[in-house]
Amino acid sequence: MTPKNELVFVALGGSGEIGMNVNLYGTKGKWLMVDCGITFADPAYPGIDVILPDLQFIEDRLDDLVGIVLTHGHEDHIGALPYFAADLGVPLYATPFTAGLIRGKLDEEGISNQVKLKIVDPAKPVKIGPFGVTFVPLSHSIPEANALLIDTPHGKIFHTGDWKLDETPVMGRPSSAAELAAIGDEGVLALVCDSTNVFNAEASGSERGVRPGLDAEVAKAKGRVMVTTFASNAARLHTLGEVATAAGRRVCVAGRSLDRILKVAKATGYLRDFPETVDFETAMRLPRDKVMIIATGGQGEPRAALARVADGTHQIKLEAGDTVLFSSKQIPGNEVAIGRIQNILAGKGVHLVTDKQAHIHVSGHPGRPELRAMYDWIRPDVLVPVHGEMRHLMEQARFGAECGIPSSIVQADGAIVRLAPGKPAKIGDAPVGRLVLDGDVILPADGGTINERRRIANYGLISVALALGKGRKLVGTPEVRIQGIPVEEDRDPFIAEAGDAAREAVRSGSKDIDALKESVRLSVRRVATRWTGKKPVVDVMVIEV
Repeated sequence: MTPKNELVFVALGGSGEIGMNVNLYGTKGKWLMVDCGITFADPAYPGIDVILPDLQFIEDRLDDLVGIVLTHGHEDHIGALPYFAADLGVPLYATPFTAGLIRGKLDEEGISNQVKLKIVDPAKPVKIGPFGVTFVPLSHSIPEANALLIDTPHGKIFHTGDWKLDETPVMGRPSSAAELAAIGDEGVLALVCDSTNVFNAEASGSERGVRPGLDAEVAKAKGRVMVTTFASNAARLHTLGEVATAAGRRVCVAGRSLDRILKVAKATGYLRDFPETVDFETAMRLPRDKVMIIATGGQGEPRAALARVADGTHQIKLEAGDTVLFSSKQIPGNEVAIGRIQNILAGKGVHLVTDKQAHIHVSGHPGRPELRAMYDWIRPDVLVPVHGEMRHLMEQARFGAECGIPSSIVQADGAIVRLAPGKPAKIGDAPVGRLVLDGDVILPADGGTINERRRIANYGLISVALALGKGRKLVGTPEVRIQGIPVEEDRDPFIAEAGDAAREAVRSGSKDIDALKESVRLSVRRVATRWTGKKPVVDVMVIEV
């Protein structure tokens, strides 16, 4: 569909889920994209780390796409750009810090010269096709988080991005209550709002409020201290630098993403007073009570620094009496991965402290008091909850009604919603889905490759190689190899019986090669099912000699 004399909203990611945010606004025949993020894979995607949104809907309308506006630099908002930006072929608009992170990603992919990246000044509106866009600074757990005030022929949209309220921010100056109320005074058609913490009865709290808790925990520690936090939380890095200095500890940074954030932050005017860091070798030589390591991996990521330290494969070593502080929130879905690492560390006698034991973390998303305040300032005609699972979206719609917002519309990825003119309503469906980054290849998340991998992971693999001579008669003996078949000590007799089954299938089977291969496959699988109760993948290769 092509929006003409109407204003349309379509989420291609981030509605009905947390992560992978991609939002589209359409009017006057043109589309504006807000954010283009990724999410991280779970065990349902074996061998996959990164999941990408399927952008087919807008790829079919590239001539009508006028630009991509980025609210902030978190991976779930910018992480897909290296894979799509060149093909989408439109300018990217971002503030300096976010632009620095994006530039690094484009450089790594070798496509910087193919993508136009425009750095914007939050104080100056930007005209992008039929849209006027003003960046509105808000607090979040990364520098330069912005809401977007999008001016359209049908009214203004206030798209919050990720946000919270922080009266004493460590970094940056968010918009004041008066400034936000002034936006509401001008009239706002729709508030498109972060739903992540809608069930939290209390406000998220100030970033500055974690300093006393961190000071206290580090002061109590007798050995090495490792703190894991979100790499992008530059304000937390600033606080940790101060905590380390006050405790007389040198700082060591472990994790490529931390190195990248420090580099971009310093280049854009942040963290310039961050203490000089030491390398891994120096950190290991220092007295144990004179070093603090800041590491990635608090969400249980298997390749991040914390996991490698726990597994003993990193240059940084921890032992009994050392302390690990988890200065980050446990993201839903990561509980098992985080628990695995915590159990390994606990088994080594390492003392663990999370935000449940001490006030060492605050969220970057709004609780109910903050949502109510934003409603009071912006006073929209319509509330559109985004950035949350369906339970979050529905709850924010209910909460908005309680707070006096006249109407709301709950949508999910793929819903085409007309915001104006008239009452907001769903008017169609856009194709949506997930893609996976498998090595350097982008594939459908539920396509043949990943489904095959799931079957092999669940059931195991049997490979059968046959040599056939004249008349399709077997030459020699079948070669059978197994992977992941639960026969253990009975491996040799199982392989022998599977080979006998393959031989018998060739002897009594069809002379048609495809039919013969299928007969062998089924015969060998029946043997496996009889032995194990499972139906493994059986791959049959035939060589004609």
